[in-house]
Amino acid sequence: MTETVRAAGGVLWRPADDGIEICVVHRPYLRDWSLPKGKLDGSEHALAAAVREVLEETGVRGEPQLRLPGVAYTMPGGVPKTVDFWLLRAGDGPAVDPQDPTEVDAVVWLPPREAIARLSYPDDRRLVEHVVTLPPVTGLTLLIRHAHAGRRKDFAGDDALRPVDDRGRAEAETMAAAAAVFAPQRLIAATPLRCRQTLEPLATRLGLPIATESTFAEPGDPAELPARVKAAAARLVELRDGRRTAICSQGKVIPSLLALLDGADDPAPYKTPKGDGWVLTWSGDRLVALSRI
Repeated sequence: MTETVRAAGGVLWRPADDGIEICVVHRPYLRDWSLPKGKLDGSEHALAAAVREVLEETGVRGEPQLRLPGVAYTMPGGVPKTVDFWLLRAGDGPAVDPQDPTEVDAVVWLPPREAIARLSYPDDRRLVEHVVTLPPVTGLTLLIRHAHAGRRKDFAGDDALRPVDDRGRAEAETMAAAAAVFAPQRLIAATPLRCRQTLEPLATRLGLPIATESTFAEPGDPAELPARVKAAAARLVELRDGRRTAICSQGKVIPSLLALLDGADDPAPYKTPKGDGWVLTWSGDRLVALSRI
């Protein structure tokens, strides 16, 4: 079976006097106009790859805001390819020249309508058409489930002290690489040690302390879970203050919390693997997107 080629990219935008502008690149070897994108490097996280490829092709570091619909197609020779896309706001740092002029020889910023007309491919045009319908993003919260920490029944001590295992340490490093591109300004871990340990690689990268809050921990009594979820939702509202926050919580809290925030009755679709997480994108007091990291 032919292995799928994985790539990632972004719809990179910046404010303009009369709205926004979209970044479009020209690829001389294909003679086309495209959104910036490229292949993942080995086991690289798709989000980290999207930010890297956009920087390499445009000279601008993008700040992720939400996941956009992905694209899948078949390349010549019958090779399947998928591209993960993110909405990226242009950062404030100075732009630099693209790394390889043989891959990208022109970078232009256009109003959305002109960008749509310039782009060579229908999938790229549809992504820009989708972006212009989105409300302005005013805040981001990362909600992460702690990494693997062995099995509860195999740990003899206080379960709150059960540490991440070798698999969990690798997951925490992978999550740190992806979460760091959001540049969170505040880190919060639920009470169990494994939640703090999951955030430690990210804290090291960013030079930030980790606060501990029991609000995001599973209660000892399962009957108390609904009340704990409501308290966690209220705390998230308090944290929606313009500072980007990364929170590490637990597997029984996250699905019900996200369902409550998203106005859903069934928490099952929000089940989160260990070491994985979500981006909560806010526009004012409204949750406008839930994206898996």
